[in-house]
Amino acid sequence: MAVTIQFLGGVRTVTGSSHLVSSDTAKVLLDCGLFQGRRDEFYERNSGFAFVPRQLDALVLSHAHIDHCGNIPSLVKKGLRCKIYCTHATRDLTKLMLEDSGKIQEEDIRYVNKVNRRLGLPLRKPLYTQKEASKAAKRRFQNISYNQRVCVAKNTFVTLHDAGHILGSAIVELEMKEGERTVRIGYAVDLGRENLPMLNNPEMPKGLDYLIVESTYGSRSHAPIEDAKTKLRDTIRRTIERKGKILIPAFTLERTQEVLYFLSQLLKERQIPVIPIYVDSPLATEITEVFKYHHGYMNAKTRRAIEGGDSPFEFLHLHFIRDQKESKALNIEKRPMVIIAGSGMCESGRILHHLKNNIEDSRNTILIVGYMARDTLGRRIVERERFVKIFGVEYELNAEVVVANAFSAHADKDEIVKLVARSMPLKNIYLVHGEVESCHALYESLSQRGMPAYIPSPTEEVTLA
Repeated sequence: MAVTIQFLGGVRTVTGSSHLVSSDTAKVLLDCGLFQGRRDEFYERNSGFAFVPRQLDALVLSHAHIDHCGNIPSLVKKGLRCKIYCTHATRDLTKLMLEDSGKIQEEDIRYVNKVNRRLGLPLRKPLYTQKEASKAAKRRFQNISYNQRVCVAKNTFVTLHDAGHILGSAIVELEMKEGERTVRIGYAVDLGRENLPMLNNPEMPKGLDYLIVESTYGSRSHAPIEDAKTKLRDTIRRTIERKGKILIPAFTLERTQEVLYFLSQLLKERQIPVIPIYVDSPLATEITEVFKYHHGYMNAKTRRAIEGGDSPFEFLHLHFIRDQKESKALNIEKRPMVIIAGSGMCESGRILHHLKNNIEDSRNTILIVGYMARDTLGRRIVERERFVKIFGVEYELNAEVVVANAFSAHADKDEIVKLVARSMPLKNIYLVHGEVESCHALYESLSQRGMPAYIPSPTEEVTLA
């Protein structure tokens, strides 16, 4: 039997990453992410698996973003018995992310069932509850340090390399031995950028035969990361001058902490006035504590700052909000302030309440610091639709909208090509985790440089020669 890869999720789309690698002695799953989309499709796509979970020999988790780890509790419910391998930081972050996912699903189903009872429709259940997520996160995980080679199944070895994407993220190097032959597969989904604040640069493994790589920004180029700081500064100054609020929808994991890093620098350098800064998210508050604890995963400059008492997560007028009453009180406040809240794509969470109360005031600014997928409120704001619906009510978009793509923690087209080139020669490069046009653009960029590339179809299985 040859080594095969089946592309089960995050294929020609940017959500639900999951890929099954099989040999005659082992079955290894790379990531088990939630497919994120409209409610019915969400439950349908995430409820079943194209394999028998109890037959897996290992699950290797690249990082803690929910589209990479979010369906692990479903896997456990359906019989997963093997260990889950990841870095220590990823393990701690995943626990928080999964519990929050379970909580959100329970709240969503309560709302759905309230409507269904009224209409006489069947009641529904969440994929998993907060309690089930907590149970899944407390067992089965085994920590691996970067550059530590570990046997995860018969004739199967894993080494994790720093992906430079988020805290604890990893490029997976998977070795499968078949008699005298060894097949080496790299899994670089998601792949970070060079010179990001707090993080180390990505470390691409060498000596690979095959590479699975993301293509999220395969058709685009980012502005230099330094531009993110400049745009943040200019946006805050301009909004304060007209006595408005700056609303920042941000993913609770990494993007919130990155924004705080730049805010702390701007304040230290006196490039912006001192105003209240609120992180309005219990989850982001807990995640920031994990960042403080696992600062050993950060670059040398940030480690020294934290160890020397100059943490980017602790500065004057920075407030972390857990209580819902405190969150609501911000809408009464009329003075200029920065509010950072989830969710990152404006589809749920406390940012919706802040948008509802502030989107029609032209003094305010909505600062977009992350990718906004199609059919999300965030995308409609980015496209500056005149009217947008929030909680089913239409609001006029009068607030200024500023898009700061330089904040992205994903490698862009040129960065991906440069990083992939470091792993050449390769027998094939499989392009995943990108919308169709991005995949095709990256395919062209790689092909023009003589690098073999292939765009798999959903559920397609390929045999590695």
